[in-house]
Amino acid sequence: MNNPENKKWTQLWLQYKAPEGGLPKAWNALLRVSVSGFDPENRIVKSALEELRRGVFSMTGKDPEILPAPASDVSCVQSARGACLVIERKKDIAPQGYRVRTESPAGAADSTADSAAGGAVIFLEAPDENGLLYGIFRLLFSAQLCGDPEEAAGLFEPDAPLRMLNHWDNMDGSIERGYSGRSFFFRDSQFLGSDRIRDYARIVSSVGINAVVINNVNVKDAASCLVTERYYEDLARVGGIFADYGIKLFISINFAAPMEIGGLSCADPLDESVAAWWQETTDRLYAAVPYLGGFLVKADSEGRPGPFTYGRTQADGANMLARCVKPHGGCILWRCFVYNCTQDWRDKKTDRARAGYDNFIDLDGKFDDNVILQIKNGPMDFQIREPVSPLIGGMTGTNQMLEVQIAQEYTGQQIDLCYLIPMFKEVLSFKTYCTKDGKDTVSDIVCGRTFGNRESGMCGMTAVCNTGDDACWTGDDLAAANLYGFGRLCFNNSLGTEQIAREWIGLTFRLGKKNSVRLL
Repeated sequence: MNNPENKKWTQLWLQYKAPEGGLPKAWNALLRVSVSGFDPENRIVKSALEELRRGVFSMTGKDPEILPAPASDVSCVQSARGACLVIERKKDIAPQGYRVRTESPAGAADSTADSAAGGAVIFLEAPDENGLLYGIFRLLFSAQLCGDPEEAAGLFEPDAPLRMLNHWDNMDGSIERGYSGRSFFFRDSQFLGSDRIRDYARIVSSVGINAVVINNVNVKDAASCLVTERYYEDLARVGGIFADYGIKLFISINFAAPMEIGGLSCADPLDESVAAWWQETTDRLYAAVPYLGGFLVKADSEGRPGPFTYGRTQADGANMLARCVKPHGGCILWRCFVYNCTQDWRDKKTDRARAGYDNFIDLDGKFDDNVILQIKNGPMDFQIREPVSPLIGGMTGTNQMLEVQIAQEYTGQQIDLCYLIPMFKEVLSFKTYCTKDGKDTVSDIVCGRTFGNRESGMCGMTAVCNTGDDACWTGDDLAAANLYGFGRLCFNNSLGTEQIAREWIGLTFRLGKKNSVRLL
């Protein structure tokens, strides 16, 4: 695959290859840019405009011109004669969404018009910096796919408020259930350099990902110390890189950290000294790492410590931590993968498939409002075929997010080709019948339409990621379709599986105009 910057890794679908015959004249608008309503010094705005420059230069050999004065309406653009991209802040769009529309410029039919003539005036409107970034990526993608600017037009608002990737990276560099090399975050209990992490942030933000957990949910050894001063500087660096692309940094934490690194005698969530230790630790961490989104916790499962050790509930454990991060605007992602991993399979009285439901259903409504229960798509463990977890739709008073697995643990370890988007679509479209108004699919629930928690942002979708330090990121080139597809599906649950595949193919492999596809 093409690697124009001579790095040791590919750019996946961010290769910015011009269509055969060059970029169509209709896209001349990308050569002149006017920005209104956005701070040019904002870190996300800078990243968006740099991505625009990178993409346009790769496809045309020219740097886009930033017009000296913002254009507030089309007449200002027309007076400059020719096509232009007009970026404006608009508040009538949902958070992190954007709108693309086009108008014909004055002088476009005039043969004496300058080299920018002949294209449309493209308006990119967004309510915030994330929306601006996603809109820029859409325009660059559409230009590569040979579509006309008019085909890129429309209103695009994200379905899932939280669109997350979970990494199962260990700090020794290994990756649990990883099939794509070693970690590009960690090696020998140290953080690695920034270049590849920045490219990763670019890649996943291009499909709308806005949150990333960088370490394994099975927290042990040096990873327990991620909440300490030992790693403040590294976390701040990585958090800053992610913040440049509108991504919140999350870390997995060890529930027993007060004992293992804090010197306390217990980790009981109702013990005042434990709560005080977590509050002090969290306050110091946020002061050093301002872009931290919160913590992911795996408790009371597969040997991981948790509140059950002290006769407490999962809500007791989650709420204690939630109160620590709440003053900083953080949230707690609490995994519902809780079961007895030492049970005898011959014991017919023990039903593992019921474990998650039995442990959580009676706690509905007892979790704080900044706790999100992270629920696997099925009641077991990412099996090839499973029914939908009964917790989704079974709990009506608790924030929920759907957890799926992109890494092919049970579908060929990334050796076999397995396109996972049809399975994800099937789960999202499953009707739970939890309401009578028709907003009862898994998609409705995890996107906040069913129980009214959409505006809080405390819901969404997450996936166990399939990336590593292999040159192609995902073990083989074709496995990247699942990474691309998950991001696109988070942003737009209604996209078809074939549509997503065609987009990814068109952006990744140079196929020419015959194989062009419209970006929906």
